[in-house]
Order: sequence, then C-alpha cells, then structure tokens
Amino acid sequence: MDNDYSTIKGFAEASFTEKKSEFIGYIKHVETSEEAVDFINEIRAKHRKATHNVYAYVVREGNTSGYSDDGEPQGTAGMPVLNVLNKEGLTDVCCVVTRYFGGILLGGGGLVRAYSHSAKIAVDAAERLIMCRCNPINVTVDYNLYGKIGHVIPEFEAKILDTEFAENVTVKLIVKKNSVEKFVEKITDIANGAVTFELLDECYENFA
Repeated sequence: MDNDYSTIKGFAEASFTEKKSEFIGYIKHVETSEEAVDFINEIRAKHRKATHNVYAYVVREGNTSGYSDDGEPQGTAGMPVLNVLNKEGLTDVCCVVTRYFGGILLGGGGLVRAYSHSAKIAVDAAERLIMCRCNPINVTVDYNLYGKIGHVIPEFEAKILDTEFAENVTVKLIVKKNSVEKFVEKITDIANGAVTFELLDECYENFA
C-alpha cells in the first residue's frame, strides 16, 4: 500500500466575482480518472452556457493527473488549478472551475490568479481528510484486564470500532501502521502475555 495521503470528503464549492466575471470552483473526492471525467461532465452539463469549464484532477490510482484550459490561453487556467491541488498536497480529488465571462479581459496574470483563487477557495470549503495506513486489530483479554487495556489505547491514537463482551472481552481497533508494533508490545506487557491479537488486512482510515 502507499503512504499516508491527504484528500477531501465528498463535495464542496465556492465562488467569487472578478471584474464582472463569475468564477465557481467545485471540488469532489474521486478515486479514478473515470470518476474525475464523470464529475467534469456533470459540471459541464450543469453549466452548458458557461464560457469555460476548466478542470484539474489528481488520483492515486496509477499516480495520474490531468488538466484542461478549456479554451482559455494556454497555461492560464488548468495548470494553476492543478498547482493548487499539488501545493495543498491533495490526491483523489477533481476540481472544476466554471467561468461566466463578464466582458472585461483579465489578461494572462489575472487569469492565473483568478483560477488559482477559485481552486483555493473550493479546497478551503471542503472537509480535509488525512488518510493513514492502518491495521485493524482485534484484542481479546480477560475482564480483569479490560480496564488496563482501555487506559493504554489513547496513547496510540487508536480508534475503537466495537467492543464485544462474551467469555472474554474483544476490543476491535484500528491502529496506525507505524504504531502497531509498539502497541502490541505495550498491551502484551500490561497483560503479561495473557492476550490474543488478530491482525486484519491493512486499510486507510481518516485521522484528521
């Protein structure tokens, strides 16, 4: 699996007006180039009368990115949007900036600033996620050790998913990959070895 990464949750939008041109920035969580294209087409369909629907996207699958100036002068629109996504350290995202021309030319520098700003305010409007490599772990102990285990869990920023009370207590957790070894050592030490661990397949979990 890859390293930890930043993305956004769901969808967000924001807009502003520059010299009578309206710019609307949309951003959405996508995980493939196909999903990015679907989102771009969705915005285009929504704004068929817009002057431009500029876009950029970055996805982890295949380490792929793409952008389009959609009729604006080369390098003044799509690349500035992509630069914002990269500067913010985001992946698995697609940003579309819709422009309704207001009759006043902005010039190359003005366009770069306008599209960069549109992307930035869309990013700022979104909920940021920090996706960390994790291991789901089921920890099973006797009832008399349950309380001791519970005091240790917060030290490792582990997330408790569920707790099952049967003959023994099983705590289902998600632990960051880089903390798993120390977590297991600490719990084993506290329980004097009277504990069983079930490590499940790696996954990603939001720890923002």
